[in-house]
Amino acid sequence: MLELSLYGGTEVGLDEAGRGPLAGPVFAGAVLLPSRFHDERLNDSKKMSERDRYALREVIENEAVAWGVGEATAAEIDKINILNASFLAMRRAFAQLQDRLPVGMTVDRLLVDGNRFRPGTLVIPYECIVKGDAKLAQIAAASVLAKTYRDDCMLRLHEEYPVYGWDRNKGYPTAAHREAVARYGLSPCHRATFCRRFVDPTE
Repeated sequence: MLELSLYGGTEVGLDEAGRGPLAGPVFAGAVLLPSRFHDERLNDSKKMSERDRYALREVIENEAVAWGVGEATAAEIDKINILNASFLAMRRAFAQLQDRLPVGMTVDRLLVDGNRFRPGTLVIPYECIVKGDAKLAQIAAASVLAKTYRDDCMLRLHEEYPVYGWDRNKGYPTAAHREAVARYGLSPCHRATFCRRFVDPTE
């Protein structure tokens, strides 16, 4: 069973989805759950079925005190690298959550999945938790939002660039996706820094 809180108080979970793909944005979710929230289906989004992820997204959006989703584009990933882009997406998700907080409510702490975070201009205390999406409900809920919104994005992009099979691989480097990159070149949605070795094997 996932813990709802680490220290008590107003704690927001942050998680990202899409650090490894060759194409598409990286997404992040930010979630503040109510103190008595419980749903047995909630888990690390990678361990959930697609059906449960989308069902939980609706529950989270309806029952969370506040939530947000942010993204960093493929161009931003190429410019500042995937790690920094992931942190940027998290900060954008949190900014959206802040705009949805009840009047007068403040956040005491950010609970960030992983072992690193760069808060930028944020002055809120934070704690990094390795495998936090399998330990804390706030982070698991953020992972569900990040994963489902990213999948939706890749399905939309597939309609524009169907040769890469993003409806199936969601931009990840499957054999078919790598072959499509080698054959058709890069789309505007590809992360060029991730794809050079598939376009030019000498690099």
